[in-house]
Amino acid sequence: MTHRTTPTARICPNCDGFATAAITTSSRDRHGHLRTITANCPACQGQGTIPARVREGARV
Repeated sequence: MTHRTTPTARICPNCDGFATAAITTSSRDRHGHLRTITANCPACQGQGTIPARVREGARV
């Protein structure tokens, strides 16, 4: 009997699946920790995959 696999998720072409990035601000807080901010991919909103409705060409 064959094993059925689930289809893989479609990776976002804009971020290649790396949807969130940590960016340093080059400053440190009073405890000495380096401050960072996070930036999400605007195309997939930080998911890393494209939703099915966008993939199929439907309006959002």
